[in-house]
Amino acid sequence: MITVADFQKAAELIEASGNILVTTHTRPDGDACGSVVALSQVLAALGRNVTPVLLCEIPEWYEFLFDEKPAILGRDISIERLKDPAAPFDLAVILDTNSLAQLPGMGDYLRQFDRPILVADHHVTSDGLGTLELLDTSAAATGLIILDLIRQAGWPLTKKIAQALFVAVATDTGWFRFKNTDSRTLKSCAQLIDAGADPTQTYRRIYENFSDSRFRLMTAMLSSLELHFDGRLAVQTLRRSDFESSAASYGDTENLIDECRRIATVQAAALFVETEDGRVRCSLRSTGPIDVRKIAQKFGGGGHTAAAGAHLSGPIENAKKLILKEFARQFARHLSKPPIDP
Repeated sequence: MITVADFQKAAELIEASGNILVTTHTRPDGDACGSVVALSQVLAALGRNVTPVLLCEIPEWYEFLFDEKPAILGRDISIERLKDPAAPFDLAVILDTNSLAQLPGMGDYLRQFDRPILVADHHVTSDGLGTLELLDTSAAATGLIILDLIRQAGWPLTKKIAQALFVAVATDTGWFRFKNTDSRTLKSCAQLIDAGADPTQTYRRIYENFSDSRFRLMTAMLSSLELHFDGRLAVQTLRRSDFESSAASYGDTENLIDECRRIATVQAAALFVETEDGRVRCSLRSTGPIDVRKIAQKFGGGGHTAAAGAHLSGPIENAKKLILKEFARQFARHLSKPPIDP
């Protein structure tokens, strides 16, 4: 758990810095985007010069959080610019990850960074990147850690900050459907609503705002559905041809894996996405006894017990065999009469 002293040190670190870099993991989700926006708003209100730098485009359904699109590393801003001695950063802040594998293109820069690094994260997987780390694996979202920091430091909670943090928490709990939703989550969201967050409009912007291309991509994914282990595991695939035929982007896959969990028997889900470089991105979810983080870690990935992911070598058929083998082991461990996968 994070102590009051830890929050005090983080606040002092921020208040002693004038030029601050803020970043998060590649393929930023709602928690990452919301946390970046919220902390950037806090830093700007404190009179700090804040530079948010992301590693890839934000999904279009989170664009409403940003007053202007953040710089993308390698497109809008270079590593050389980050290293500019004429305007050095006093502090780097990493949000919603503590893993070099999730910071492609930024890793070498952070290893050589000779100023303090502050990490705020709620994942178990950790490379110890921070000089000071606010780590709380019991938190449903990194946004809750940022909210606690704001509370402890006595900084203002504006409507804009509250909205961003509400998005962070609501999306990482599957709109309060996942088992990481606890009383702390709901009490904090009540405070965010009191501060100006709008749940109805937020839901509409994120979950009822599909483009036709994203909807076609979801249709292709649902058409690939396979059920294994007596219906306990749902497996779906998306190939490069599916993205081409639907005109969808790879960012359009966010949260699509959860659609199959409407099936009553499904306790776990796996979505295999064929990427442009030939690898296979595997997203894993669990609502039962299966610990998908352990599966992801076997292939160099990570995440949470109920939500994790990893990259595997292609083709998809090979990746599926490897993941199915690990699910078979987990089901055998947790069920007195393990199901036989045909």
